[in-house]
Amino acid sequence: MAVSTFKRGLRLPTRKHATEGMPVELIPPPAQVAIPINQHFGAPNKCLVSVGDHVTRGRKIADAAAPGPMTVPVHASISGVVQKIEMRTQSNNTEGLCVIIEAGGETDEELLPPLDPFSCTREEALFRIREAGILGMGGAGFPSAVKLSPPPGKCIDIIIADGAECEPYLTTDEAAMTEKPHLLVKGLAIVMRITGVGRAIIGMEDNKRNLIPMIERELRAGNVPGDISIGLCRTLYPQGGEKMLITALTGREVPSGGLPMDAGCIVQNVGTLIAIAEAFTLGKPLIDRDLTVSGGACKTPKNIRAPIGALLKGLPGEFMEIDYDKLAKILFGGPMMGTAVPSLDIPIQKNTSGIILMTRDETIAEAEGPCIRCGRCIRNCPCRLSPVIMNNSLEAEDLDYAVKAGLLDCIECGSCTYICPARIKLVQRFRVGKQRLRLRQQAAKAAEAVARPASAK
Repeated sequence: MAVSTFKRGLRLPTRKHATEGMPVELIPPPAQVAIPINQHFGAPNKCLVSVGDHVTRGRKIADAAAPGPMTVPVHASISGVVQKIEMRTQSNNTEGLCVIIEAGGETDEELLPPLDPFSCTREEALFRIREAGILGMGGAGFPSAVKLSPPPGKCIDIIIADGAECEPYLTTDEAAMTEKPHLLVKGLAIVMRITGVGRAIIGMEDNKRNLIPMIERELRAGNVPGDISIGLCRTLYPQGGEKMLITALTGREVPSGGLPMDAGCIVQNVGTLIAIAEAFTLGKPLIDRDLTVSGGACKTPKNIRAPIGALLKGLPGEFMEIDYDKLAKILFGGPMMGTAVPSLDIPIQKNTSGIILMTRDETIAEAEGPCIRCGRCIRNCPCRLSPVIMNNSLEAEDLDYAVKAGLLDCIECGSCTYICPARIKLVQRFRVGKQRLRLRQQAAKAAEAVARPASAK
């Protein structure tokens, strides 16, 4: 099988050996969960329960006041009593409203009725995906029902299942494809049916080529309509990024400022596709999350399945035993695009792909130096941007020129930061720059809204 790839990028040490090939272990139900009511990219949710309410695993506990396309509900991941509804620090280091549930009472589940995705209407299928609270589990948290509803005029002809898993340490996508290839294939078939697309590609890096026979066996056994093939890509970071994977597998390029649909593609993480299949066959909302627990300060690296809202400090010792003498950094997600958190009192969310407990030797704690204009950030940027120019523009408070240089096309993969000999924290600065841009746009809209009534008078 031919191996494809994209230009530039990094050859990183994968550091997957500690959990590679390991099964996903189900942790016992925790005594308490703290479930953020907003875990998606889109309109905010409203809490649907009150302190003292008894909730059953699977019950909807938060949804938008007026459910719309950019909203995703949240469900209870354990059965018990709502003890508190309060602000808590979340994995993105911001404060968000969380429902605190104490386990107790009945352990029944409140699932949705099974639904045949191949006989129901397209609208019913999309509504089921939304009601199951499914979003992009690769990290972005974008509502899946929205991604599967491209606007009129967007011609989609390829669905891509993203199983590249290019981040170091992380191996849950590999474990999911190993243990649930039938659900992966079914989820892909459901998405093809909803979108009316007849061709799909399951993309993975060539360090997972051992999975090909079992997936091909499921494709033959599943009698799947349409053309589904496997695309093997070179193990190269960030191969799992949507834009990179599209280029590697199809030769197409997402235009500047565009989305995968502008290249005729829809990309879904393999974990998301499995969750979609479970939402139809089992009626199960997205209430559990597979993730990798690893790193040099983790004594028990493994892949686990935990209820959404489980706290790091609440995981049993046999599932996450920590060497506190070596612990230097706690990461949610992978080391390239993940977020460092201040403590273990952080809940697992729908888009939590891993918890990496890093030693000082695994982190870079060197002070920043002056830019030496070496151009390495430019040569290695997979999006072919000029990080040095973007950074200079942000330092000069010139947001507009930073945008012209490609700020909004930056996928925040961290390649520039990793390769910079001056240890300049480029991607962190770009994130701050994007936030400043959003605040400026919000201020402009607010000023326009204030001025509009005055002009009408």
